[in-house]
Amino acid sequence: MSAIGITKISDGVITDSLFSYVNPEVPFDSFNIELTGIDDFTVADAPTFSELWETIKPWMESGVLVAHNAVFDLSVLKACLTAYNITWKKSVRYLCTVQAGRKLLPGMKHNLNILCDYYGIPLDHHKADSDSRACAEILLRYIADGANEKDFIRTYRLT
Repeated sequence: MSAIGITKISDGVITDSLFSYVNPEVPFDSFNIELTGIDDFTVADAPTFSELWETIKPWMESGVLVAHNAVFDLSVLKACLTAYNITWKKSVRYLCTVQAGRKLLPGMKHNLNILCDYYGIPLDHHKADSDSRACAEILLRYIADGANEKDFIRTYRLT
């Protein structure tokens, strides 16, 4: 993980956000640099995941985690927790906006950029803060269109 973006929704509106670069303490490969624009120099002074954990932990514990391709993001979270020997929860409740979108908007592609174009949501793709905000906006659009988010909540095992 080289960056984290978290967007908080309360009572149907976006209320807060958090962004930080993360120093993964390993060299970057060219694919990830090309995809995200983040390299060794970008994160040189950034906290490691373990240093950032106490800041992001309260955000992660307050409700359901929502992500686009959530199982991928949760697997990265699990790997970071394991790598730094951080004990947290055995499982987390999550909602995947891709999986929800496949049921709510059948017949279309569910890439983040395509859904953002469909809903008119601004996106600076593969930037953690923008991706996080866009995911929150997509969830709010699903709900505004009549979806019950509780129908899409799942559990992911972290241990």
